[in-house]
Amino acid sequence: MKRLSEIQTKLLFEKLSEYIGANIKSLIDRPDGTYCFRVQKDRVYYVSEKILSLAESVAPENLITFGICFGKFTKSQKFLLHITALTYLAPYAQHKIWVKPSMEQQFLYGHHILKSGLGRITENTPKYQGVVVLSMADVPLGFGKAAKSTAECKHTDPMTIVCFHQADIGEYVRSEESLL
Repeated sequence: MKRLSEIQTKLLFEKLSEYIGANIKSLIDRPDGTYCFRVQKDRVYYVSEKILSLAESVAPENLITFGICFGKFTKSQKFLLHITALTYLAPYAQHKIWVKPSMEQQFLYGHHILKSGLGRITENTPKYQGVVVLSMADVPLGFGKAAKSTAECKHTDPMTIVCFHQADIGEYVRSEESLL
């Protein structure tokens, strides 16, 4: 478990700011303690400082995981956000898209969201903004990128893509081996 380098921290915070904006500070300074980000084998973990101090007593080769995996750095040094971060990012999301019940299953199979499956969208969502996708019952389903702004969504064809799929909770079943 190592601290993130300056470049890694910058990449991580840029990715997180796409979804939660300035609320990154709320992730670190929480009422239940201070949390931090650590990297092990190119995976970034979100962990409380209490658990971190306990994990430091275990040899790195014996430690499989600690905290919550937020994502990983690729070989080209890009940061990919994992679906395991959804429950921590959803409450702080600035831009959200709600999908109709008929579209939920399609999204969970990895399909993009069409205008016909769009229930609601946060006002003033810009084009290509990171969004959290929710069901109409406010259950977080995944991450996406807005393909259209809020204004464009109102006047577009029903078969037009309004949100590009990035990650969904169906990945827990489809790729459970690689989420650690």
